[in-house]
Amino acid sequence: MKRIAATLILAGLVIGGQAQAAPAKARPAGGHATQAAVAYRAPRGPDRVHPDLNGVWQVMNTAGWNIEPHAASAALQMRPGPYGPVPAKDVLALGAVGAVPAGLGIVEGGEIPYTAEARKQRDANKADWIHKDPEIKCYLPGVPRANYMTHPFQIFQSEKQMLFAYEYAGAVRNVMFVDPGPAPVDSWMGQSVAHWEGDSLVVVVTGQNDSTWFDRAGNFHSADMKVVERYTPTGPNVVRYQAEITDPATFTRPWKVSMNLYRHVGDDARLGQFKCVEFVEELMYGRLRKEPLK
Repeated sequence: MKRIAATLILAGLVIGGQAQAAPAKARPAGGHATQAAVAYRAPRGPDRVHPDLNGVWQVMNTAGWNIEPHAASAALQMRPGPYGPVPAKDVLALGAVGAVPAGLGIVEGGEIPYTAEARKQRDANKADWIHKDPEIKCYLPGVPRANYMTHPFQIFQSEKQMLFAYEYAGAVRNVMFVDPGPAPVDSWMGQSVAHWEGDSLVVVVTGQNDSTWFDRAGNFHSADMKVVERYTPTGPNVVRYQAEITDPATFTRPWKVSMNLYRHVGDDARLGQFKCVEFVEELMYGRLRKEPLK
């Protein structure tokens, strides 16, 4: 019996040691993981040359609340309380629905490189979020915000043309492959001009107005912002999204966001309707009633 017990103990130690060692042997080095991602060859699209990006895409992160790393908090807008910050009066009734989920952020390096004056403006935006966030009034979200809101978007790709359609507010982007020159006028979604670099779709977005934000945390930009997006397939139904933001009027240097986009699969891979303009009519114009609602 003693010999059997000793044999079982020895076997357990061997198996346990192998189990502990297995993850270390199986875990590839960072360079190997990068090489594997680069080596992935996505199915070809309608032109039979470039990757097929057709489909409904959506993020699985909390960048829509705040693109910088952040802890969970009681509300997007806070005020001083007797023992610490509490939700502002205007958002108090939202309770847990108005709380902010934690997130690792999507800003490479963790922090947006604001100028000193721009950081003050960001903080002021955050302190009065309920009145200043353009999303609340259903204004178009701009780029890159449209890509990581809680709503999905769809890419329509043909041999020579591409269109991005967003569930939120029915926003659309006509992605051009022939540069028409500078945008004739600034707009909410700007002008998107694309080209391919290998299997990466590169989209240069200019001509956006200064009224969009990056998220619900007050992060903003000027009308001089230029966004260079990269969409790179890294696996079945996964695209690595990266956007470089350049705006000398607001930031001390260019900076990047990056994240994964996931393609919906199955019968429900379609956009719903969230044309929210009519949802905010009372908010924006209710005070103009002959007898405003109380």
